Amino acid sequence: MVRIWALLAAIVLAGAGGIYWYMNRSECAAALRNAASLNIGGPLALVDEDGRPVSDADMFTRPTLLYFGYTFCPDVCPLDNARNAEALDILLAQGYDAQMAMITIDPERDTPEVMREFTGYIHERMTGYTGTPAQIKAASQAYRTYYAKEPDGDPEYYLMDHTTFTYLVLPERGTVAFFRRDDSPEEIAGRTACLIDAAK
Repeated sequence: MVRIWALLAAIVLAGAGGIYWYMNRSECAAALRNAASLNIGGPLALVDEDGRPVSDADMFTRPTLLYFGYTFCPDVCPLDNARNAEALDILLAQGYDAQMAMITIDPERDTPEVMREFTGYIHERMTGYTGTPAQIKAASQAYRTYYAKEPDGDPEYYLMDHTTFTYLVLPERGTVAFFRRDDSPEEIAGRTACLIDAAK
């Protein structure tokens, strides 16, 4: 009798799990259909960490976790990118061909060489992008981010105030989601995987 009840419980739990997965996938499919309403992203013209001019088509050849930050950032940017790297590792372990990237908001200091050193420290599948102040401003406006040099700071060791969203950009679809600072690596990886699957 105990075995029968255990079997019934297992079936119910499996069914509940299946319903949760289905609802989650349905939500992701709906999010993809409504992604255009986010109105985030667009054409980009930047310089990659090897000094080559690139467009958004060059940058987003794989599902990409995209962040806007700067390498001199003392805490937030390294922590956020480390979190994104954890999410990326989860995705890679599950067989998803994804990557991560950061567009600097501090092109004055973040040369291609500086960006390459920073991304190499964070993750082998991370690429950094810089450009002229005008190119960075255009990229920031396309993704509706905010950044500003803190006033009255040291001219060499100044800090930047900026937004901290991470965007999920899919090839040929553009930005389909964004994540906040309090989202965990598991949450980011789970939703990213679901959106990638829904896009197939």
